[in-house]
Amino acid sequence: MLTTELIKLNNLQLAGILVSEQLMLGIHHSKRYGYGIEFEQYRHYEPGDDPKRIDWKLYARTDKHLVRESSTESNFHLKFMIDLSGSMNYTENNVSRLQYCKILLASLAYLGYRQGDLMSLYALQNGELQTLVSSGKQSFQRILYTLEKAEANGKWQNQDPKFPALSSAKQKEVLVLASDLLQVDDEWIRLISSLANPHREILIFQILGKHEQEFNLKGFYRFKDLESGQEIELEAEAIKDEVRKNAETYLKNIETALQKPFVHLFRANLETPIASVILESIKKRNF
Repeated sequence: MLTTELIKLNNLQLAGILVSEQLMLGIHHSKRYGYGIEFEQYRHYEPGDDPKRIDWKLYARTDKHLVRESSTESNFHLKFMIDLSGSMNYTENNVSRLQYCKILLASLAYLGYRQGDLMSLYALQNGELQTLVSSGKQSFQRILYTLEKAEANGKWQNQDPKFPALSSAKQKEVLVLASDLLQVDDEWIRLISSLANPHREILIFQILGKHEQEFNLKGFYRFKDLESGQEIELEAEAIKDEVRKNAETYLKNIETALQKPFVHLFRANLETPIASVILESIKKRNF
C-alpha cells in the first residue's frame, strides 16, 4: 500500500495495522513460550534452564527431566525512538518524513503488540532525550496516541549523549530509531555508539527524500534549513554536482561509521513502501 494512501486514512492505528497485516502474509510466526500461568506443554530439559522448572513428580514416574512451559507475555523489550528535530518535516510529493516515520513505528509497534513484547517510546529533540511512553499496560495504545500528536521542531545537537533512561539494559532489548541521521558533526554516530551493547541491539531506519539523495532539480529554488530557519536562493543545476557528491560521501561515511556490533542500518526514501522497509529489516535481522 502506498504511503500517500496510508496518510490519507488519517488514522495511525489503522495504517499501522494495514502495513503489519500485509507483512503477516509473508511471515511465518511461531508461538512463544516462557514463564506464565496457563500450562501449555512439556519439553526436555536443556543446559541453562532453571532446575526449578523441572517437573520432579513427572520425573519420578518417567525418569525424564521435563520442563513445564506456558504461554506468556514476552520479556523482550522494544524501545522506539523517533527523531523530532525540524528536519523531520521535510516533504516530497505530499509525504513528510515525520509522517512516514510515524507509520513505520506504528506498524512495528503493532507487530510487537501481537507478540506480547514490552514497548516504550522516546523522542530526540533539542539535544535531549524525552521519555514519551514508559512500558506498561496499554503501552501500545499510548504509543499510537503519542506518535499521532508528536510534532517536529528545533535542532538535534548533542556531542556528549548521557541518558540515564537508556544507560543500562536489564533484559534483551531492541532499540528502533527512525530518523534522517542528518548531523552537523558526528552527534548521531556518538549517540548510537554510546547505546549499542550485547543486551541492546539497535535498528536504525534512515529515511530520506529522493531529491536529498539524487537532487534532480532544475531552475531557481529557495532552500530552507528546517532546523535553523535560514534560507538561501540558488540555481539548482549550478550546485547539483557538488550536492550529489557531498550527499554520496556523507551517506558512505554514515554506513562505514555504523558498521558496529549490534547495530543495523536500513535506508529508504519517502517513495519506498513501508511494508518493504520493515520486511527487509526482518529478513536481515530476525526482528
